[in-house]
Parts: sequence; structure tokens; C-alpha cells
Amino acid sequence: MQINNIEGLSGAQIRQLVSQGGKFVMYKRCISLLVVTFNNPTDIYFIKPGESAVAPGIGVLLINLFLGWWGIPWGPIYTIGNIATILGGGKNITPEVMAHINQQDASYGTGANYNLPGHEMTYTEPTTNNSNNNSGGYNIPSVNANNNSTSSNSNSSYNMPNNTSSNSSSNSSSNNAYNVPDKK
Repeated sequence: MQINNIEGLSGAQIRQLVSQGGKFVMYKRCISLLVVTFNNPTDIYFIKPGESAVAPGIGVLLINLFLGWWGIPWGPIYTIGNIATILGGGKNITPEVMAHINQQDASYGTGANYNLPGHEMTYTEPTTNNSNNNSGGYNIPSVNANNNSTSSNSNSSYNMPNNTSSNSSSNSSSNNAYNVPDKK
């Protein structure tokens, strides 16, 4: 489905217009041929703040009035419902469309313009705080099991003592400590 009336607007501009009262609507057109009735949705229309939501649906209203009645039994039923929806400003589908726009807009929520046409994406390799750390890019402090304090030099394992027992010992097998080996 195509979205009309958003030509040239960025995702941020659309979000701003929606916050000011803009909305996305769609209409249905009913076309009946005695025993066959088609009740199909139109394209999506963006209605800017202060604009009429009925005006884009006038053409669809005329299609419903002239071609919708002729199918039995659904033609009149769909036509009456469609006319009421059009005169009410169309079906508001703003939350669904905004979810799609936000998902497709790489800059949404990041404050950056990467992945947009005309903008290059850059990647910076993460650095570690400790130059003596040989953990392959992971900065995990080691815990000294004797005094439960962290140290800055990298050991072969990261021991977390079990805090459930009141009498803790330095033996990692007796206190059910988790041993996480360093990345080699």
C-alpha cells in the first residue's frame, strides 16, 4: 500500500506532525455486480494537522454511492458502512503506520543519521580500560576469593562466591561458585 501526502517528509518531521494532530487514515470502496461485491481498502492518506480528513475520501465516497449498492446482500451493507466511515474522516490507522515508519527509520531513537541515503555509517572498535588485560576485548574484573575484592590484573577464572551461606570459604567447589574462564 502506498502512503499519500508524505512526499519529502523525514521520519522526524512525520513524528512531529503526528504529535501536533496529524494522522494516517484509509477508506474502503465498495463495487458490486449483482452477485459479486468487492470491498477493498484504498491507499493510506496522511492528514496534516488542520486539514480535513473527509476531503481525500470524496472520490471514494462517489465510487461507493454509484457502484456499491448493486450486490445482494452485501452491497448495501458495505456501502452504508463505508459512507459512514468516509464522512467520519476515514479509519484512523496512525499507530500501525507510525510503528512501521519508526521501524524503518534508522535514526529513530538514536539521534544519529546512519543508514540513511547520503550518510556514511562508521564503526569504532571498543577499547578496554586495562592495557594488561588479555581477555580479548572483554573487560571483566577478577574477584580475589580470599578477600572478595576486585583486582585489576586478569586471572584465569572469575570466581563469584555463593552468598547464600553465612560461612564462606575460599574453596570454589564447596561454595558453588561460578567459574567463567577467560577467552583465550
